[in-house]
Amino acid sequence: MSKAENKRAVIVGLFVFIGLAILIAGIFILGSQQKKFTKTFEITTSFPDVAGLKVGSNVWFSGVKVGIIKNIHFKNLQDVEVVMTIEEKSAEYIRKDAITKLGSDGLIGNKIIVISGGSQNAPSIEANDFLRSAKAADMEAMMETLQLNNQNLAKITTDFVEISRGLVEGRGVVGSLLTDTALVSSLQQSLRSISQVMASANTATSNLVLLTDKLNSKKGLVHDLATDTAVFASLRSSAAQLQGVSQTANALMTNLNAASNKLNNKDNAIGTLINDPTVGNELREVVRNLNTSTAKLDQNMEALQSNFLLRGFFKKKEKETKKANQQALKDSIQ
Repeated sequence: MSKAENKRAVIVGLFVFIGLAILIAGIFILGSQQKKFTKTFEITTSFPDVAGLKVGSNVWFSGVKVGIIKNIHFKNLQDVEVVMTIEEKSAEYIRKDAITKLGSDGLIGNKIIVISGGSQNAPSIEANDFLRSAKAADMEAMMETLQLNNQNLAKITTDFVEISRGLVEGRGVVGSLLTDTALVSSLQQSLRSISQVMASANTATSNLVLLTDKLNSKKGLVHDLATDTAVFASLRSSAAQLQGVSQTANALMTNLNAASNKLNNKDNAIGTLINDPTVGNELREVVRNLNTSTAKLDQNMEALQSNFLLRGFFKKKEKETKKANQQALKDSIQ
């Protein structure tokens, strides 16, 4: 064999060795990914819709890959049964009351099964166990919801544009407030009036607080009227007396009115004297005559005192009068 043939054989052998090494490495890599060289057992779950889940997809628990999907088949018309192979070393951390749900490697990645939940008191899963599933959010449903939200947002934006246009054009109450200066002035005046009313209410409230403080201070007439029964009884008696006086005054006024009516009539002596000028003149004439007669009587008496026949009588009367006055003065001194 020539040297060229030996070289060719060596090169071919090297390529064959490299190929075998790559093949063996690929087998180990694929086997490790498919859990062919680890101890596993099977468990099942079911979904009403697997949403594109495939055989060979991964099974995750708490962010760790713990198995793969071995088989997918229909269980009945409503359920699709999924068979999973789970590593025995990871199975001890998965509880029988854990739940399964569909997930993805990314937003639009391959579908996977995610195991979550489980209580500490529940036992670990075993071969041929069944885990209940939870309904996962479907991407199409999410897109439909997003589309509906976009439509609602567009409607809200349109309505907001219409509202803002109405505000700018002065339509409605708010638009009028923004554009009508007269309405704004009226509203400001109303607000000022309300402020004045509130100020008055605050003043009244302050006065009421002061009054209650006085009532609680046990001083003053207001507190006595509110708490002292004796003062209240005295005040009630005074009010009754005042009412009696008022009734008496009313009766007096009634009598005075009746007397005034009688004085205004000419059917009695006093009314005739007050209202009939003729009778008044006659009465004045009588009084004038009486005054004249009295003056003449005084003159006659003076003449009688000067008469010698009656002079002794008048002197005797004068002495008796002086004596009586002196005796009265002495009695008053004693």
